[in-house]
Amino acid sequence: MPKKEEKTKDISLETVLWNCRVALRNVGSMEKKRDAVISLCFLNFASIKFERRRQEIIDEYGDIPVFLEKVSFYNAENVYYLDEHCRWSYIVKNAGADDIAVKLDKALADIEAKNPPLRGALPQQLFVSLNADRAAMKSLIDEVNKLNEQRFKEEDLIGRVYEYFLQNYAASGTKEDGEFYTPACVVELITELIEPFDGTVYDPCCGSGGMFVQSMRFVDMHKGNRKKVSVVGQESNADTWRLAKMNLSIRGISCDLGEKNASTFTEDLHKDRKFRYIMANPPFNLKNWRGEDELKDDPRFKGWGAIPPASNANYAWILHMLSKMDESNGIAGFLLSNNAFNSGGGSNESSENPEYIIRKQLLERDKVEAIIVLPRDMFYTTDISVSLWILNNNKKTHELNGRQLRDRTNEVLFVDLRRWDENSEEYVLDKNKKKKKTVLSRAQIEKIRDLYFAWQSVDRTDYHDVPEYCKAVKMDGENGIRANNYALTPSKYIEFIDHDLDIDFPKEMARIQREMKEVIEQEKQSQQLLIKAFEGIGYGIE
Repeated sequence: MPKKEEKTKDISLETVLWNCRVALRNVGSMEKKRDAVISLCFLNFASIKFERRRQEIIDEYGDIPVFLEKVSFYNAENVYYLDEHCRWSYIVKNAGADDIAVKLDKALADIEAKNPPLRGALPQQLFVSLNADRAAMKSLIDEVNKLNEQRFKEEDLIGRVYEYFLQNYAASGTKEDGEFYTPACVVELITELIEPFDGTVYDPCCGSGGMFVQSMRFVDMHKGNRKKVSVVGQESNADTWRLAKMNLSIRGISCDLGEKNASTFTEDLHKDRKFRYIMANPPFNLKNWRGEDELKDDPRFKGWGAIPPASNANYAWILHMLSKMDESNGIAGFLLSNNAFNSGGGSNESSENPEYIIRKQLLERDKVEAIIVLPRDMFYTTDISVSLWILNNNKKTHELNGRQLRDRTNEVLFVDLRRWDENSEEYVLDKNKKKKKTVLSRAQIEKIRDLYFAWQSVDRTDYHDVPEYCKAVKMDGENGIRANNYALTPSKYIEFIDHDLDIDFPKEMARIQREMKEVIEQEKQSQQLLIKAFEGIGYGIE
């Protein structure tokens, strides 16, 4: 028995998380498995925070006074009040019960009903509909029960666990399953570039809330004040909207995701609001985002010479985010597929393609600050390279977070990271199936940030155009943006080197000929040795 306890104590966090997935391998859809595991983790972590807060009250007052046993008292500290049957200790005690699924669904429903910030966040009737047998449920609960701070000395255990399940279920699911999760390193890069130190961060398609989580990590990393940052978002998918509320609430991040899930285009839940920071990963090349005659008079899309086509929402997302940016200091960092660079462009500047017309206006109005092409195979929805766009309403000289910025009017920074594919992470999808994705290291993220800051700086001595990496481009000039018909394709501006030109072909051919002669000579010697060997044992070879 002691040996068994020791083995359990030494188990790794990754093993526990993998065992949680294994417990539900043969039941439910990928989406239901994800929600079931995350809901149990929510109950576990919510109970840990509840018990910790309760102990603080006991330490201060002794027995808990009745007037302090109020939901609002707990909610004020970003802690959820839990009735006894909703606490993790009760769930563990009843893990082997025949009606454990009913008990779990009741616990989630009652927690949501009693805590207003969680309204609409927790799944209803999930565990009953999962149809998992008692053994599978007990196994899953036993594994989740191992997730505590005493066993795993993780600085952000809640974050590690949630990110693992969001990441791995996105990796092993369909294209739609992957849309709610943006790789953490990409979100980290966006936060490093737009610096959301204070003010409101907005995401019009917030998925599982990863942009907001990383914003708070950025504030913590740079010793900022979380209370100076608020988050506002919207999500169209009902299940993902609930997932985002759970993800943020269990981490203690206050958020306004609207009263329900809704399409940002057809039902803007934050109408007429402006934001200092915008971060987003919209669905790539979204089709049928509007009807043929819908939104033509929408103020978000008026005044740009054209309305984005119904066949592709890329420029609809751009214009929506611009309409939300603070007019004096708003900045946005978001991801788009690379076909947004020059869609609709041609040799004729009077092209009637709506995307071309809008892109031309974006550049003439000086809204684009930087275009960064990311490495291939970073995302679950596609293996192609995608791009990070930065829009800025203030490209004039000013001070920002202790840095003196120069006037970058009518100038765009282009960066190409497609060659940065040396780092990868492996995700275990199944016992015999794995997937690798390219990731950016912390050192690489800092290198990109430093390049961007150096380009922005009044003292520009630390910035230089680098072939196959970066180029600062003006609107005018022989190879300027106007001369290239308003294309934003980095390869049109960044110098690329033909490495074949560096080869000394006569010298290389001489080397190859020498090596071929050596191989032929070695073969002749081997044949001669073989003939002598056979002759020595009485066999003649003619």
